Amino acid sequence: MIIDITRLNSGIDLSANIENDVMIEQSYIDNTEIMELKNVKLFGSITKDSEGHYIDCELSGTMILPDSLTLKPVEYDFLTEINGNIEELLNEIGENDKKIENTIDIFPIIWENILMEIPIRVESEETRDVKLEGNGWRLVTDDDTSDLNPELQKLKDLLK
Repeated sequence: MIIDITRLNSGIDLSANIENDVMIEQSYIDNTEIMELKNVKLFGSITKDSEGHYIDCELSGTMILPDSLTLKPVEYDFLTEINGNIEELLNEIGENDKKIENTIDIFPIIWENILMEIPIRVESEETRDVKLEGNGWRLVTDDDTSDLNPELQKLKDLLK
């Protein structure tokens, strides 16, 4: 997403307002757990002072993610704030090779913030009441330590 900052740099405007729908190419989404992104919007502004360009925006949208148990699609709404010096934010994510003159490409900052909003585990309303055991089987989770082999329990004590 390229933002024109010519008027900002010349001192005509004090800030460049941003109110855009964000379109993410499928090639970016393919390398993540995200199945689909919908209604991604960016609202905010870019300002400039003697130290650089600053962004103050709010990013919102809906991710379609696989359910942790059934892998069925689940909608997950997200909302995040993006604040900081644009040059420093780009340096943090390794996009520091772009020279800022009359335009700024803030897409790498947006994409990085979307990736940081992906939850570790997503459950749909339907799977919260799913039976997790049956005749001769049960779902083992990280919390289940009661059935560990006693010899392995001794090894666990070594990690403390």
